[in-house]
Amino acid sequence: MLTLTERRGRRRWGRRLTTALLAVTVVATAPAVARAESNGGVRVMPLGDSITEGTQVPGGYRIGLWQRLAAGRYTIDFVGSQYNGPGSLGDHDHEGHPGWRIDQIDANINGWLRNSNPRTVLLHIGTNDVLQNYNVSGAPQRLSTLIDHITAAAPNADVFVATIIPLSNSGQESAARTFNAAIPGIVQSKANSGKHVHLVDMHSKLTTGDLIDGIHPTANGYDKMAAAWYAALQSVPGSIGQGPGTSPSPSPSPSPSASPSPSPSVSPSPSGGSGACRVSATVNAWNNGLTEQIAVTNTGSSTVNGWSLTFTLPSGQTITNGWNAAYSPSSGQVTATNVGYNGTMAPGSTTEIGFQATHTGNAAKPTAFALNGNPCTVA
Repeated sequence: MLTLTERRGRRRWGRRLTTALLAVTVVATAPAVARAESNGGVRVMPLGDSITEGTQVPGGYRIGLWQRLAAGRYTIDFVGSQYNGPGSLGDHDHEGHPGWRIDQIDANINGWLRNSNPRTVLLHIGTNDVLQNYNVSGAPQRLSTLIDHITAAAPNADVFVATIIPLSNSGQESAARTFNAAIPGIVQSKANSGKHVHLVDMHSKLTTGDLIDGIHPTANGYDKMAAAWYAALQSVPGSIGQGPGTSPSPSPSPSPSASPSPSPSVSPSPSGGSGACRVSATVNAWNNGLTEQIAVTNTGSSTVNGWSLTFTLPSGQTITNGWNAAYSPSSGQVTATNVGYNGTMAPGSTTEIGFQATHTGNAAKPTAFALNGNPCTVA
């Protein structure tokens, strides 16, 4: 029979063994945390939902964006609490959360920004607000509040705000277009208050044919998103640093805060090609502002090497910024000149350019389009 002292000793030993086993269990079942990759470069946060995460195509647009940045010899560090993607994606960190709405991103944004301290933020959010029919009419205000929280927590960061990509369901696509129509005005108001906020027209870059499941892009669709992000980043000095031996990107900024100015990297003077062309223009207007997307097709039989597109803006319209071309002057008869990466137009090819402008009530399309001095037909 055990003495009282021996029984007490065994109970103490039993408690210590139980504690030790619990500790082992906790260690064994704790989830592994992926180690963040860092290249010591400009910190860029891809932020959003499953389209940022890369549902259907793991890595999504981040694959093509990373490859373009690497080819341009930019040193970039993708940052975020999430991690996924193939080996062809050199940095797997991101802040894409499948199924999340604007309010859910907003509820966590301060912590993410504090932990990652990004220099640049790529924001594509709002699709799940539409898909879940979650107070869609209030989505623009939620987006505005989210942007305010980002710029307050990271006041020196450049924030690129994208319109959401198309949806195959006609009713949801209608809601997405209504949501998108509010985004330029939101971005404009932030820029007017001195915040580093820039508009990226992502919706026009894809069609429903670029969707694999009616919501998420195919690999080619994601690559179209990558090209749009890359052009936008190149257009804002400092947002991705500077490639060795070159100045940052030639393209003028899509940000409402930037004034249009000639690109430092315009291609050589036009040579070759007759300039025969067809133009189609799409205007998205609100209150006293608008964005315009212009598609220029080379209908001639020879390649155009270096181009300028002239057109006349309606009275009262003034370009505040543009993308994929250098614009001068900002009103009246305007000349849009190619930038370094889109100076060649093969026969039958189409080049898309665009700009944001203010207006005094007349939001009509420009007139009198001419490519390299030759009048264009208007579709």
